[in-house]
Amino acid sequence: GTPVINAEARRELRDSEGAPNWGSSHDHSSSPRQNDRPSSNVGPVALSSHHPPSPSLPQPPAMGSRLHNAPIVIDNGSGTIRAGFAGEDVPKCFFPSYVGRPKHVRTMAGALEGDVFIGPQAQQYRGLFKINYPLEHGIVTDWDDMERIWQYVYTEGLRTVSEDHPVLLTEPPLNPRENRDTAAQILFETFNVPALYTSVQAVLSLYASGKTTGLVLDSGDGVSHAVPVFQGFAIPNSIRRIDVAGRDVTEHFQQLLRKSGRIFHTSAEKETVKNIKEATGYVALDPAKEEKDWSGSSRSEGKSVDYTLPDGQKIKIGAERFRAPEILFNPEIIGLEYPGVHQIVVEAIHRTDMDLRKALYGNIVLSGGSTLTKGFGNRLLHEVQRLAVKDMRIKILAPPERIYTTWTGGSILAGLSTFKKMWVEKDEWQENPDIIHTKFA
Repeated sequence: GTPVINAEARRELRDSEGAPNWGSSHDHSSSPRQNDRPSSNVGPVALSSHHPPSPSLPQPPAMGSRLHNAPIVIDNGSGTIRAGFAGEDVPKCFFPSYVGRPKHVRTMAGALEGDVFIGPQAQQYRGLFKINYPLEHGIVTDWDDMERIWQYVYTEGLRTVSEDHPVLLTEPPLNPRENRDTAAQILFETFNVPALYTSVQAVLSLYASGKTTGLVLDSGDGVSHAVPVFQGFAIPNSIRRIDVAGRDVTEHFQQLLRKSGRIFHTSAEKETVKNIKEATGYVALDPAKEEKDWSGSSRSEGKSVDYTLPDGQKIKIGAERFRAPEILFNPEIIGLEYPGVHQIVVEAIHRTDMDLRKALYGNIVLSGGSTLTKGFGNRLLHEVQRLAVKDMRIKILAPPERIYTTWTGGSILAGLSTFKKMWVEKDEWQENPDIIHTKFA
């Protein structure tokens, strides 16, 4: 396998309780422990302006000294972006990765200045905007908007200067090479970052759980992937990825609601459907039985729930609640020839050496927002048990804060003193741009 982290870093992960303090103006007084639980009150509001801007230096410091600043960890998700400084236990900023552009002609100066909106402002006034997500299925489809979002992360979210901090950027596995090439080019040339490291999202979630061996199932908004990691080595030829995740569930939910006469049609209304999905959706343990339960009208009346729309109108949400998330386990429902999430877990494990399988089955770690759907873990366990060898001991870990364990794992990794041996510095990249493929797993 490819060592995701070198032996020294693995030792350090084992020995250190947490990450060292970096010499940076953003230090906490104590370093977080690996098993610290991030506080749950981090949300889009984490972008308030009470963080002191980093002291601006009259002239940029020498490259060498910039490499000693705390690295910045950017978990670049298709649906949500999370960013903050290495060594901290929760991301400082956390907002949907979309860009809003006004749909209407401005008739008054004032309130909302500008023609592009990102972060809390884009969320708050989304009804006025056409919403564009620059990432689809983990791949950047609009680099200009991606760059705008990163710019916002630096200036508003972290209030710091990009050239002062090395960067750890996350990505899904098996992403096209050119995606990493363009990201590196923008970060090195436009943002002038001193050093860069990219890491597979699922692997970082494993560090956050305090383990170095396990099978991570990460299902976010754009991509679901199963990655076996043994003693800190990701096993690349065993990784399985499907492009079915939260955004597909939202779209299917939207279509099901349309069938029952409730039409959500603008890009902003689609965000409302996402909220309905998160509030009411669940995964059925046995979909066939669930369908039967819902078909008896008296029963289904009792299982419907009321949801209040942003305009105050109440609507009833019925069997869509479980039919939409069902596509994670059965993508054929929406005409996609992918295996379900339970199948990629088992396939990934079975692509590894026989000697490793028992340890992987005993350490399945969930990560990403789609795994937070009610009933997801139970159903996964049920399906994996059916597919695995009889009597295999299967254990699924579902960390409560798994919406940002990828970020936390990145913070732990970038906080190790050995991290600086892993990254690529700007001048190395200028000499040989391919180094970002040869040096990173």
